[in-house]
Amino acid sequence: MKQYLSFFRIRFIAGLQYRAAAWAGISTQFAWGGMTLLMFWAFYQNGENSFPMSFPELSSYIWLQQALLAMFMAWFFDQEIFESITSGGIAYELCRPCDLYGMWFVKNMAVRLSRVLLRCVPILLVAAFLPEPFGIKLPPDGLSALLFLVSTVLGFLVLVSFSMLIYISAFYTISPMGIRILATSVTEFFTGALIPIPFFPEALQPVIYALPFASMQNTPFLIYTGHIGGAEALGSMAVQLLWLFALVLTGRLLMRRALKKVVVQGG
Repeated sequence: MKQYLSFFRIRFIAGLQYRAAAWAGISTQFAWGGMTLLMFWAFYQNGENSFPMSFPELSSYIWLQQALLAMFMAWFFDQEIFESITSGGIAYELCRPCDLYGMWFVKNMAVRLSRVLLRCVPILLVAAFLPEPFGIKLPPDGLSALLFLVSTVLGFLVLVSFSMLIYISAFYTISPMGIRILATSVTEFFTGALIPIPFFPEALQPVIYALPFASMQNTPFLIYTGHIGGAEALGSMAVQLLWLFALVLTGRLLMRRALKKVVVQGG
């Protein structure tokens, strides 16, 4: 356990050093969040049909999305891991007295958490003081806040465990770029990063909610806004737990199989 904590601490501290990049990211996320809100506001003002989320709920959803972007962004991958596989440097990592899957898992957690720590507070503070209905509001009650925190941790772990499958796929390909692009596109669409899942056609929503992608950022954000609560929220969190177990188990099995046949191409 100590070696994994050491890996986590090293990567976490290293991630905290990029403060200029964090401020640049904050500016970009403010601009993107504002444009997204104004786009939806135009639809809400001119739309004749009722919408599945109230605009204050949607506003909170979008600002949470921007504040926790570094935690849930599907396109972020640790380039060092891909390079270690393709260059042969993984031979050195296999000599270490620790589990390779666990080491990569905690490294990914550390990098994402260090980035979100630098960015989330300024975004949430500014969003809290924006005029209604464009700002972020507190959860409807204390239970929703508690469930949101637990669900956020589960969603984060689901995303990291899914990312591990993309890293492992590099063992079976000459270049991981194609799988990265495909996985990123699919994940961004089905997690609600582009359009919140409640806006999807009702006939498709049960299928989307059954996929692992909805268990990432969508579930905790909908709990925070009060869109789902009570038994429905607990059910969604149970789905998160199931997918976390399934993805970690699948990842470990694939990792074990890949390492048995790994061929070092260089290094």
